[in-house]
Formats: sequence, C-alpha cells, structure tokens
Amino acid sequence: MLRYLIFGITLLLGSASMAQQASIDYRKLSDADRLKAAKEIAQSTIVVDGHVDLPYRMKVGGFTLKREVLDVSVRTPDGNFDYPRAKEGGLDAPFMSIYIPAANQAIRGASKALADTLIAMTERVAATFPEKFAMAYSPADVRSNFAKGLISLPMGMENGAGIEDDLANVAYFHRRGIRYITLTHGKDNLIGDASYDTTATYGGLSAFGEKVVAEMNRVGIMVDLSHVSDNTFRDALAISKVPVIASHSSVRKFTPGFERNMSDELIQGLAKNGGVMMINFGGAFLDSAYTSGTAQVRDHLVNWLAENKLSRSDPRAQQYIEEYTAKFTPFPTVTRVADHFDHVVQLVGIDYVGLGSDYDGVGDSLPTGLKDVSMFPNLFAELLRRGYSKEDLEKICYKNVFRVWQAVEDFAAAQK
Repeated sequence: MLRYLIFGITLLLGSASMAQQASIDYRKLSDADRLKAAKEIAQSTIVVDGHVDLPYRMKVGGFTLKREVLDVSVRTPDGNFDYPRAKEGGLDAPFMSIYIPAANQAIRGASKALADTLIAMTERVAATFPEKFAMAYSPADVRSNFAKGLISLPMGMENGAGIEDDLANVAYFHRRGIRYITLTHGKDNLIGDASYDTTATYGGLSAFGEKVVAEMNRVGIMVDLSHVSDNTFRDALAISKVPVIASHSSVRKFTPGFERNMSDELIQGLAKNGGVMMINFGGAFLDSAYTSGTAQVRDHLVNWLAENKLSRSDPRAQQYIEEYTAKFTPFPTVTRVADHFDHVVQLVGIDYVGLGSDYDGVGDSLPTGLKDVSMFPNLFAELLRRGYSKEDLEKICYKNVFRVWQAVEDFAAAQK
C-alpha cells in the first residue's frame, strides 16, 4: 500500500513540475536565466539534427585511405562536431550524411562504392567508441540510446546517385542502415532534376525517379527533398504515399532567387503532406546579404593579391586574408536563424519544422553564436525569447521528425 502511495505522490509531483514548466513565460526571464533554461531543455530533450557531414569530413581528412576514423570521442581542433561539443549542446542524434559528390555520377559504380565506404566509416565510429556512440535505425533506437547517454548515429544518403540505375539498391541501402535519401545533389541525376542545375533534364522527376520514390516508401526510407528542383519537389510530393523531409533547407524568402531554399508554396505543400523542413545554418542559406557580402570580400582579396604581387600561399597574404575575412565577412546571427523558424511556423505551424544544421558541410559560413554543435542552446534561448514554449522546442528538436520517420516505418511494415 505504501509503495502505491509513494508512486502516486511521485506522479503528482511530476505532473505539477510539468505544468509549472508549461506555464513559464520565458520572455520575462533575464537573458542569463533564459539561456540557462535553454541549456536545461537541450539536456533533457532528445535533439535530432537532420544533417551533419562528419563522414565526408573524415574522407577529406584521409581517414578512408588509412581505414581509420577521426577521433571525435574527444574535442577536435577543427570541424563543427565531436562528442564533447555535442554533449555540451545537447545534440543526441545527428544524421550522418553519406554524401555522394555529383562528379561520381560520371563513373559507373563510383557513387555506390563511395556510399558503402562512408557507411562503413560511420559504423566504425560507433564500434571504436561504443561508450559514447551507437548506430540508430529507428526512433526507438534513438530513444534507447538517449536513455543510455549515447549519441545516436542514424544515416541519410545525400544524393540518390548511390542507387545507380538499379532499383534493387534502394532495399540494399535500407539494409545497410540508410534511413533517408536526398534524391539529387549538385547536378541532375538518374532520379531527377537538381536545384543547382539549370539543365532541367526531365522537368522534374524522371520515370526512374518515380519508381525510386515508390520503392523508398515500400522499404521504409524517408524521401528527402533538399537539393531538388522545384518541379522535382512537386512531383515527389504528388507520388509519395507518406510524409517527406527536407533534411537541410531554409526559407527562400530570405534568399530571393536561391532555388536551393524552399518557397512558401513548397513549404505549404510539404506541410499538407505532413512532412518536416529542417533549417540549414549555412550563411548562404540564411541571408542573401551574406552571399553578396562574401563576394565583395572575395573580390577585394583578389585585387589585393594582384596589387601586392602575392599568392595565397604567402605567409603575409595568409595573415591578411584571415584578418580581413574575419573583420568584413557579414556572418548571419542566431536571430536570423530564428527568423527562418518564425516564417515556417507563421506560414504552416509548429509541426513542420526541425533542425538541419549542415554542420561540417558549409565551411566557415556558420552564424555567429552557432559555430558548432555546442551552441544549440543559443538558438533555443532566442526561440524562447520570441515566445516559443518548451513543447514547441520539443517538436522542433525531435517530435516532428520522429512523427515522419515513424509514419514511414509504419507504412513499410504494412506492405510486408
């Protein structure tokens, strides 16, 4: 009897605590207290990032050839992601991007081979540091790893070129652990047209691409519409029987003419589909002023090098370039990132937006205050300042993408 009484009291106290948190008006807190609250939310909530380019960072660093892994179990001097910084920022499940450059598409078999290599490298990270990382293939896996204090490493393939021309490779990559596929990347591929390519090879999805989307639905891989052209986006929405994602895209309103970002029409279409748009933190994705400003910086440096008859490798030039770039590059701020969240929420609601930083994938273009994975609480604090609730942040951090991921899994299970 006493045990049940204690349980009842504990439940009552827990409910009271939750009610108290829900009633907090974070806008009235001081900046310091609000940031403290944001850090507490980050630590107590599952935080999923739709796109982190660690696998390709390891490839560029030469670890593929050495058949080793970068030691991200400790703080690294470069890059945006490692275990200590992820723990500081509360990041629990960064989707590892299995990135296939468009150049690989010209060589038959090269895209699939690279995908296999990057998958193996990701698995090696988890196997090498099992006390800190674990693979994850479902929302249930992420929850289980979170309870154990482990950082989950789910995987998404950036560029469907890895499928090559064989539809059977969709199921193959599902077996390898891939849980989303970005249909295209920098160039049109066999699946459809890409946003960065003006060729418009198919005017949207190809006939093969339509089969790929249907097969992804069947086996349980999320359809990722970042990087695709507007017409490819529309075609995929029309064909997919389950919600889709945009794993690392931002709002086109703030970058007019930049098709890589999503227009209001596409955001509304994605919301109608029940999908989720995961905001990219790269400077070019956040503000057209960054793109124009960096172009001016670049032009100045080219002229300065010519006037001083120096190459970029010259120590004097390197120092000048570093100092000038740091001083005059118009990096976006956390407030601009929050503007993207605001726009999506005001347009379609809180249920259709998430985090898709593109850490380790956008170079030195990240916003002031969001330079690496340790800084997620800065964004959360800004959203709290704007009136977002703890429940809103939970949706942004994981509930929205989990809803899509689970729907895709459930649909696939029903096909068996």
